[in-house]
Amino acid sequence: MNVPFVDLRRLHAGSRAELLAAFARVIDSAGYVQGREVESFEHEFSEAYGVNHAVAVSNGTAALHLALIAAGVGPGDEVITVANTFIATAEAVSMVGAVPVFADVQPGSYLMDPADVERKVTARTRALIVVHLYGEMAEMAPFQEIATRHNLRLIEDACQAHGATADGRRAGTVSDLGCLSFYPTKNLGTVGEGGMVLTADKSLASRVRSLRDHGQTSRHRHAEPGYNYRMPELQAAALRVFLPQLERWNARRVAAARRYRAGLADSPVCVPAETATGQHVYHLFVVRSPQRDALQQFLSMRGIGTAIHYPTPIHLQPAYAREGSGIGSLPQTERAVSEILSLPMHPAISSAEVDAVCDAVRAFGWSGAERTNREGVTT
Repeated sequence: MNVPFVDLRRLHAGSRAELLAAFARVIDSAGYVQGREVESFEHEFSEAYGVNHAVAVSNGTAALHLALIAAGVGPGDEVITVANTFIATAEAVSMVGAVPVFADVQPGSYLMDPADVERKVTARTRALIVVHLYGEMAEMAPFQEIATRHNLRLIEDACQAHGATADGRRAGTVSDLGCLSFYPTKNLGTVGEGGMVLTADKSLASRVRSLRDHGQTSRHRHAEPGYNYRMPELQAAALRVFLPQLERWNARRVAAARRYRAGLADSPVCVPAETATGQHVYHLFVVRSPQRDALQQFLSMRGIGTAIHYPTPIHLQPAYAREGSGIGSLPQTERAVSEILSLPMHPAISSAEVDAVCDAVRAFGWSGAERTNREGVTT
């Protein structure tokens, strides 16, 4: 059985008529950029998500960029984050003239290690960006404590964690500013690009609203140089169609993950554990194997789509060679990226497809005496 890594055509098929009606509504309005659809989506999202202010922008990178500016981060400042994330997290830091400082991830996890963050704080540190990766929300209390004690701004990169929770709070709502991406493959994606900044602080929300629209505070009054980070109406209209389906889609992801976990219980890969204090929403289902490359090739030959998120951590990318400390500086991160493999995962994946992937992984078999336990430790 061929199993695609993601299948947006299948996912959106049931919404086709509603999407076309939404697009027709935009066309009939003759308003295409940051109008009534965007305003309605912001309101509907803030109500559904339980956040005071939701500011729609053009994409997730723009959300991170504007969050950093609103947080007061600028040239010469340092921002601590992780290297096992999409490069946009670090790019946004560079865009404000600050320097990304990379902390390691926790052993047996893909999430930032508070102990290493503490070691990386200096007099120049201005903010922390905590990344909620693969659909799992980091435990925020340790980072809140560090931020408070060192007078730092706390920002969440929740671009892969729409609807994830920990300790009763949603990803993106447990900091000064939370950032979301609506790239098509996200848990809540649109039919192009989109992003959002979340905050409980009215003044921060007002600054982001102004900056996204060329620094305007009112029509033709520009308080400061800003950016063209406005969300198109067509994207907001699509997101209004998809938003009511987010919880159902996340539930399907969780169900698929549980089936994967059961099917791979006696297999040569380490599967992600269920989140103890909240809800993992499985933007990706990432397994680990010391034979990752061979496993990926084996699955590909059987028509099973996979991906690696991300094969080279940011501190080893040429673009950030100066900011990184080279190979060996983030041992947990470097080990993880050599073993991780993302299996097919999307809300429309069928039980038969999950079972076919599990059968193929088990057929790959063990390699010698190498085994990987649930914490990803090779023995």
